[in-house]
Amino acid sequence: MTVCDLGLLRYDHQIPMRPTQGPKRYDLEERTERFARQVMDFVRRLRPGMVNQEVARQLVGSAGSVGANYIEANAALGKKDFLMRVRICRKEAKESACWLRPLDMGNAEPADARNLLVQEASELVSIFGAIVTKAERQATKPQSPNTTS
Repeated sequence: MTVCDLGLLRYDHQIPMRPTQGPKRYDLEERTERFARQVMDFVRRLRPGMVNQEVARQLVGSAGSVGANYIEANAALGKKDFLMRVRICRKEAKESACWLRPLDMGNAEPADARNLLVQEASELVSIFGAIVTKAERQATKPQSPNTTS
């Protein structure tokens, strides 16, 4: 079963970036925005109830924050600012998965959608974790002396 079958926005695991940037790169801004929209669509279909309302509010906030912080990371003032924003993205994606798990579904269809959203949140955590690791590695590399005079 796909997210599309569940009535959520269409989601392709590999969202290509603009064609000029090569076939193996993906537009993470678009992917995080799509994740936030899928979460909002999902929340609209939840069973009403005080607990679900509070969890849904937290979930929508954390899911939207993933994309918002990634946009901020891309406009970072420096390497430290970039790294901080990407760490926040990773934290918010983890939080989104955390809020998705305990929701009271009431039937199987939303539970399937929830599982797909948890999977996407976990993938985003992995992606942002890899970005953080790579950025930290680059930050600790010794600078080679400039050989030109």
